[in-house]
Amino acid sequence: MDPRSLTPVLRVLRVCPHLLVAALLAPAALRAASPAAVAAAAATGAVYAVGSALRTVRESRRAAALWLGALTASWLVLLGVTPDGLWLAFPLYFLHLHLLPVRWSLPAVAATAGAAILSYVRHGAPLSPGAFIGPLLGAAVAVATVLGYQALYRESERHRRLVEELTSTRAELAAAERHAGTLAERERLAREIHDTLAQGLSSIQLLLRAAERALPEGSPVAAGHIERARRTAQDNLAEARRFVRALAPADLEHGSLAAALERLCEARGPGTGPRVRFAVSGTPVALPTPYEVALLRIAQSALANTVRHAGAERAGITLTFMDASVTLDVVDDGRGFDPRSRKPSPSGGFGLPAMRSRAESLGGTFTVESAPGQGTAVAVALPLRSGGVG
Repeated sequence: MDPRSLTPVLRVLRVCPHLLVAALLAPAALRAASPAAVAAAAATGAVYAVGSALRTVRESRRAAALWLGALTASWLVLLGVTPDGLWLAFPLYFLHLHLLPVRWSLPAVAATAGAAILSYVRHGAPLSPGAFIGPLLGAAVAVATVLGYQALYRESERHRRLVEELTSTRAELAAAERHAGTLAERERLAREIHDTLAQGLSSIQLLLRAAERALPEGSPVAAGHIERARRTAQDNLAEARRFVRALAPADLEHGSLAAALERLCEARGPGTGPRVRFAVSGTPVALPTPYEVALLRIAQSALANTVRHAGAERAGITLTFMDASVTLDVVDDGRGFDPRSRKPSPSGGFGLPAMRSRAESLGGTFTVESAPGQGTAVAVALPLRSGGVG
């Protein structure tokens, strides 16, 4: 930890262990009143001070183990000189538990407690339950404190990671919702422009052609005005259609609906779902952009349902052009379901109503044929105007 990042409270807590070691070493040297005890206490304090100042001790388990070995050895020398050295066992417990792995720290704590008890007995002090209970109780308190703190720290880290994941997920969800909203608004604008402006300009063209044919001969001025108005309407219709194409989904920007559906099927690689076959029936005709958008989105949604819920091995998408309609069929050999059920799958239920709404908003029909164990067939039919589509 960078010392500059510590709060005042943490700075005080960091200094407290050093003060505790100094407070325990001083009585051990002074009460013994012997040069050996003073030298042993000074050596132990020096080893402790050097190790506390070295960054490698905090960053390397090997360096920490070597330092703890040297500190324990100097403490044992002090313990052999004076029984008052046993009080230093308490901070040693925390150092072992903090710097060593659990598989090594617990035996080290037990050995330190045993050494403190043996030193008390060796120096001939009167035996009492406190001589044994004191070091053992101190070791138990140290173990419970450190392991409890480590458990709380791990739990805190787990919560922190969960909060970070939640924040990241919320950001991704917000971005996805914005993207989906942008696409939905683009499709809505394309549909509105096609159904209102483009159709209105197309009707104006037809009316101007009719007026041009109804003009009596010898009306060049009126005919010229009508011709210019018709061309202006035609130019504006082409511009409106360019707007519609620009607002279309990205899958339709570089090709026809059939090409987009074929790419959709080819995108299902090995291990990503059933094998999907695409076919076109009839003579393809130009479709309005709202038709292409709706059929592509329905195909994507139906195929996604197949991958997520059907457990199918094979699926097929067929685009059929007929004189009065264009139809899209998505068929799979999956597990099927009961279409009369409100929720076709335990984890879904919104996809089918959304597909039906798309089809019906364009005056089409949407049907689902399925039964448990017999696969699923989704069909949508959109009407075509006689003589082509606008």
